[in-house]
Amino acid sequence: MPEKITGIVTITQKSFERIVERTKNISDFSGEIKRNLNKEITQILEVILAGALNLDSSDIHIEPEEKKIKIRVRIDGVLHDVLYIELKTYRGLLSRIKLLSGIKLNITDRAQDGRFTILARGTPIEVRTSTLPSEHGETIVMRILNPKSLIEIEDLGVREDVLQAFKKEIAQPNGMVIVTGPTGSGKTTTLYAILKRIQHPEIKIITIEDPIEYHLEGISQTQVNPKKGYDFATGLRAIVRQDPDIILVGEVRDFETAKIALQAALTGHLVLSTLHTNDAAGTVARLQALGEKPINIAPAISLAIGQRLVRKVCKKCVKLEKPAEKELTKIKEELKSLAKEVKIPYLNNLKIPEAKGCKSCNFTGYRGRIGIFEFFLIDDEMENFILKSPSISDLRKMAQKKGMVTMRKDGLIKVLKGITTIEEVNRVTGE
Repeated sequence: MPEKITGIVTITQKSFERIVERTKNISDFSGEIKRNLNKEITQILEVILAGALNLDSSDIHIEPEEKKIKIRVRIDGVLHDVLYIELKTYRGLLSRIKLLSGIKLNITDRAQDGRFTILARGTPIEVRTSTLPSEHGETIVMRILNPKSLIEIEDLGVREDVLQAFKKEIAQPNGMVIVTGPTGSGKTTTLYAILKRIQHPEIKIITIEDPIEYHLEGISQTQVNPKKGYDFATGLRAIVRQDPDIILVGEVRDFETAKIALQAALTGHLVLSTLHTNDAAGTVARLQALGEKPINIAPAISLAIGQRLVRKVCKKCVKLEKPAEKELTKIKEELKSLAKEVKIPYLNNLKIPEAKGCKSCNFTGYRGRIGIFEFFLIDDEMENFILKSPSISDLRKMAQKKGMVTMRKDGLIKVLKGITTIEEVNRVTGE
């Protein structure tokens, strides 16, 4: 079951609108916090939370250093310094956040986790809190789980040539769809976009997560609690007995969970899950490493998705420039093997975006993020190939031979379409 939400921060419409008006960028945000540092701790925290929400921050970091305490926010996956605060203010914030989150105030020598809710403009927004002892005091990280992060499949960034195949696979009554990638690559967003699309009163959907990040109406959501013996494997066994049509498993971490999930996919359920691998082709090897056999993996998995997130160029300050000859040659070389179905802009007289920077994007040149994907479809031919226990590189080659576009190539296509920059694709995928 979900953790009990122990505290609520209610930000009135008037207060929220005032803070929104005054925090258009990081510099404004810093100034607004400074203006309120002589106020009550509750008001300082309100300004920090409302300002972070307005800037679309995913995390707030409060980090004690030797003499002062730094506040930072993560926007579009990148941390930004906001300001330094005094020790007295930090202590007040630490106590207030712990109290709201249901975290013990007198424990300072070990990590603790909790959560609380922000009510702003009538919308409940959950905040997951983590405290960690460090050299100069407890570090606080608040993860903001904003419901507006729940988006439609069409908004993920999936190319048109694979969107229909994607929709077809998630509409199947059974099989397993696995989303892969490192922490922070948008896997949960993709899974929830799938759930939003396939949710229907006539089907039963049950999830087991760690923790429940977003709440969806009409879906039974459960949360693991290892201290009480309720882990992914235990929960999944119980879920299968609840007669579900669709099961979402937050993550496949061990052999037991992998075994039950694959078996469920083979016995009439659609199973959605995530796996920590570098790319889609690594899915099979990872499941084998957990102890499963190719004979069980091959017929169960219908689709593996590899994904990362890249920042989109800021529309207010982006400049389109003609790439250098060397750069253009490299792009052409990397994209020359694409299938005819993959549509890309005409490469002659091409202009690609360059990130410049303005107040609107905190002088980064980027605003918002989008996914870059690779879709590893498992048909009869691929199933037979997996039964031979091929290496990851052989699987990748086979998938590309059958038309899979790698994440890097998908990123380069988004560069050609003016969505992101080559520098950003290189940062996320490597050159």
